[in-house]
Amino acid sequence: MMPIRPTGYQQALIDAFFFEQDQQLLKTFHERMEKMDRRAQLSQVCGIHDEAVLDRLVELEITPEELAAMAVVPLVYVAWADRQVQEGERKAILAAAQAAGVQPQEGRYPLLEHWLKKRPGAGLFEAWKHYIKDLCRRLKGEEVEKLKSDVMARARNVAEAAGGFLGLGDKVSAAERAALDDLERAFE
Repeated sequence: MMPIRPTGYQQALIDAFFFEQDQQLLKTFHERMEKMDRRAQLSQVCGIHDEAVLDRLVELEITPEELAAMAVVPLVYVAWADRQVQEGERKAILAAAQAAGVQPQEGRYPLLEHWLKKRPGAGLFEAWKHYIKDLCRRLKGEEVEKLKSDVMARARNVAEAAGGFLGLGDKVSAAERAALDDLERAFE
């Protein structure tokens, strides 16, 4: 049996239908690629590699800039917990900022370096806590746990960077431990 060939009008209808389908497929592809690009940016900034969590952050329209600030503020908070930023803490924070994709300006991090020399006001950490609480309300339980785990690991790294008094004893001071507890409560 020979296939029936469509007439000119039928072919035009078929072409139009498939053109629309192709356009939708193309649009879906572009959206997927854009989402993938944003996912890669977010992953670079926060260190999270779980695609489901990254997709959720993309859906919530979280920007890489927001995530960079979110990644750095708790580190500064922990470093200042004992009223001074030690050299090891400073180096750990700058390394974490670089790893988080925070871009230096002419090889420096002016705002971050300012925060490491002069303690930021309590309002900065309060703003961070409100941001985290709002974000946690919009994320699923396992997404919150992953985010919390990543933030807390970086913060503990800064707290341990000073190495205790003269490198002896407990690496984390009582004040730093209290700051870490504050950070953890922000995720509840």
